[in-house]
Amino acid sequence: MIDAALLDQILVATGMGLVGAIVFAAIGLVSGTDETTTLAPLTLLVVLLGVPPEGVFTFFLAAAVAKHMTHAVPTALLGIPGDTMATPLLQDANVLRNLGVPHIALRKMVSGAIIAAFLAVPLAVLFAVLLAPYGAAITKAAPWIFVVAAVAIAYFSSGRWASVATLVPFVMVIVALQALTGKYGVKLSISYFLGIAIGPLVADLFSVISPAARARMKRDKVRTFSLAPDVKGWSGYFPNPFKVLDRGQLKWTVATAAISSATFVFSPVAMTVVLGELVGSRIKHAYHRLTTTLAARNGVTEATYIAEALIPLIAIGLPLSPVAAGPAAPLFNAPPVFTIDTATGQTHNLHNLLNHWEFLGYGMLAVVLAALVAYPFTMNFARRAALFVSRKVSHEAIIATFVGLIVVISVWEGQLLGLLVILTMGLLGGLLSRAIGFNTGVQFMGYYTAVLTVPAVVKAFG
Repeated sequence: MIDAALLDQILVATGMGLVGAIVFAAIGLVSGTDETTTLAPLTLLVVLLGVPPEGVFTFFLAAAVAKHMTHAVPTALLGIPGDTMATPLLQDANVLRNLGVPHIALRKMVSGAIIAAFLAVPLAVLFAVLLAPYGAAITKAAPWIFVVAAVAIAYFSSGRWASVATLVPFVMVIVALQALTGKYGVKLSISYFLGIAIGPLVADLFSVISPAARARMKRDKVRTFSLAPDVKGWSGYFPNPFKVLDRGQLKWTVATAAISSATFVFSPVAMTVVLGELVGSRIKHAYHRLTTTLAARNGVTEATYIAEALIPLIAIGLPLSPVAAGPAAPLFNAPPVFTIDTATGQTHNLHNLLNHWEFLGYGMLAVVLAALVAYPFTMNFARRAALFVSRKVSHEAIIATFVGLIVVISVWEGQLLGLLVILTMGLLGGLLSRAIGFNTGVQFMGYYTAVLTVPAVVKAFG
């Protein structure tokens, strides 16, 4: 017999996982919906609503896995990236779309994603367990690790040395804002996080009210898309991904997913590009190279996201990866529910509330739920879904929804000062990201450098 408390936990996790999978399978269909801007605020809302730890974890993971399946729909069928992680897939997907086989590209991408997700969870948990004995030492050295990780992530971003140099003034802005709000007795954390998360959105909103920027954003005609006819090559509702991919594609998908499941400090986009190039360089036949690379790359987007969230969360409890510091940040730090002590580096979050077996069990449950929701839906209804989204869904309505959510959370945390900090961080971060490639992953590491490393430096040398 299953213990009643355990059964309740499983039911909560299943329910929240289904919610995450359904909501983000739908969001993934909307082109340009960045993971940090959508996944992070909704995960934060789930945490603040008091959902139990297993429900929070399953919600996040099922949402991430589902989104990285359905983001293939606008990428393959419409020729526009579903989100940031889909950008490296766009060129190969466009070639296949121009050849008249976008449905083939889509099926390869989605099948690679589902296989990689099932492989990545146990591997990421395994690597985290191997790293866990060193967790105490890493936590003690966290203030110094954060600054090293921030520099490394900045260097591997598109801004390179410009991003590294920008870390210093960016950190100083955060320290200055903390001092300002502290004078009024207001201590903020979520507002900084949300400001960074929605930086590109804030920059776009300010650009719209600027005559100069608005003139650059204008277009002469409405953008048009061409959708190829839908061709179904299987019977039943749930196609077998192992039959969609051939033996070579399966081998490369498994290999690249295993590699990306062991890494957690590199940019997810960079991992997708590098491993995709590695696969492409080993295959001579053009068509087979394109389809294999797409399957492997979308598998890497899944595996990298899972590993970069799970390994730091299980082994250390500190957000020491671009994904952990960005979309997965509410799993680590969401005061007053989940906290990181900036003075000592001590944590109270999912790292402390779930054990290794629970991470494995609920992680696999999240992948199963996402697979049941997103995989057959994408394989069977992708064309109709893409047509509906491109014709009927208002991007402005989606933006307004997230803006409203963020305003509510910021005012809840810090009243007017919380809202002003979000606007300041969002505008600064969004403009820096657009101008020099100082992306949100680097900005989050800059935030943690400001709250962990700067106090340690002042204490050591002050």
